[in-house]
Amino acid sequence: MFHTLELTCIIWWCMMLFQPLHADIQCTGSEAQESPITNVKMNWRKMELSWESSKNFSNYKCTIMDKDKTCADTKENGSLCSFPVELYMPRHKGASFIIEVANTNISKVCRFIPGGMNRSAIENFSCVIYNVSLMNCTWQAGRDAPGDTQYFLYWQNSRDDDETECELYIKDENGRNTGCRFQNVRIVTEKSYFLVNGSSKDSRIQFYDEYIQLYKIEILTPPLKVAVNCTRDPVGCIITWQAPLTSHVENENCFQYEISIQNKDKPTEGKKDNPVTVRNNTYKFQNYNEKKKYILKIRARGKNCLVTSRWGEWSEPIEFGQGKDYFIFVTLSLIALGTISVILLPYCLFKRYCSFKSLFSPIPQPRDKFNVSTDEDTQTEYVNQLKKSCTEEITTVEEMT
Repeated sequence: MFHTLELTCIIWWCMMLFQPLHADIQCTGSEAQESPITNVKMNWRKMELSWESSKNFSNYKCTIMDKDKTCADTKENGSLCSFPVELYMPRHKGASFIIEVANTNISKVCRFIPGGMNRSAIENFSCVIYNVSLMNCTWQAGRDAPGDTQYFLYWQNSRDDDETECELYIKDENGRNTGCRFQNVRIVTEKSYFLVNGSSKDSRIQFYDEYIQLYKIEILTPPLKVAVNCTRDPVGCIITWQAPLTSHVENENCFQYEISIQNKDKPTEGKKDNPVTVRNNTYKFQNYNEKKKYILKIRARGKNCLVTSRWGEWSEPIEFGQGKDYFIFVTLSLIALGTISVILLPYCLFKRYCSFKSLFSPIPQPRDKFNVSTDEDTQTEYVNQLKKSCTEEITTVEEMT
């Protein structure tokens, strides 16, 4: 009983997911009477239009068109027309089919109209590949989608692969799927197919689908093994590197490189030097000055190959050149400042006092036991010493009678 109920729920859920994709093809005939052409079907994966006919006609002409493309095919003695698989017509835009019988006025006009609530499909769908094999796809909920709408992403890397659902969704604060992360993505030459379906308890949700050339959405990694070798004679630097890492390109001639070399000592003076674009894996920097220090960065993009034409990520900055020796400058400045301080200090002390002798008063000598003198002689000698150190002139004024 449990397994039966579970299976019923799974079938109902799948019907909710894929119901918009199974929208009926509405057809009208060119005659008042019933058209002999019936049961028109379209195999989108193989791009084949088939039908049934109650009469044996020898030649048919089929045309398929949407808002952007138109393609025709002629079929003899059959009831199936094949269109180029490279046509890549997204289904959410709708399409029209015209089946005509040669040399008659019999025709069948059919339209494929996806069902669902208007403006309930996702918006702003975009994908990006980075770090060689990782891919992120994001979208926004339809502007008129019910609040309980949940979205599911399916993708098909090539027509030989099966259509699989996203394994790691990115959710918003309300738990609604708004993106998907993919791992181990391989870039193929043909376009990959993406389908975002939706479900809601209130109404049917329109689906969104798109074909994307994966190499066009890849963000290239920085060039590898960037190295700088500078010489004095002759003066210059040779810069070398290797192509960025990719999963589908082995020809190094497929890349174009942009080299940015800036003077580190003058980062804010004027405008920066314009980057140089080259096709090789080497570059000779001739404006090298060993007394300056430079910052080097390199990035890549595709050129005339199945590689994105958008510039990839910059490499890590590399510094080269000696630059100014600020240590010697600071050392010499400190020595000069110390020398000036040593010279000025005695001069200031001399100005503060009358002389060096006044600064350092004489120290009385101990009494000589072998040449004893009286206390009066000792005091007289000390006074004479002070007079010698600082001479004092005394002027006597006498009163005249």
